[in-house]
Amino acid sequence: MAKEKGRKLIAQNKKARHDYHIIDTYECGLVLTGTEVKSLRQGRASLADGFVQIDGHEAWLHHVHIPEYSQGTWTNHSARRRRKLLMHRAEIDKLESKSQETGHTIVPLALYFKDGRAKVEIALARGKKEYDKRQTMRERQDRREADKVMSAVRRQQRA
Repeated sequence: MAKEKGRKLIAQNKKARHDYHIIDTYECGLVLTGTEVKSLRQGRASLADGFVQIDGHEAWLHHVHIPEYSQGTWTNHSARRRRKLLMHRAEIDKLESKSQETGHTIVPLALYFKDGRAKVEIALARGKKEYDKRQTMRERQDRREADKVMSAVRRQQRA
């Protein structure tokens, strides 16, 4: 059997980029059970309510929903159990000190397989205010309109 190569996205947390200013991102491994991996290989997971908590110099991923494996038996996992993240000690210490600051949190951005291993991309983030969210939406809309006009001009020049 050939070994997997590249990155295969399983789940993405788009709402996190809308609700938070992303300060720094990290790639972490996950400690998973066999049925969790099989469920992830079916492409089923949700990062919507997830967050990371540092507890006793260990990073834990909470409230990420990986549904039970359909062909699992009594060995099946709990869908929302906390999962340990595999990171270097220096990264954990840095995240712990930064997350202690007011308004900072650690959120998962993406869950994926990289070269056959399950990884999660987490981010140190600061919550956006309501006016920041509106400003971001306005900038995105302006960028879309500008792209639309530019593509129309290019199309007109070719004709």
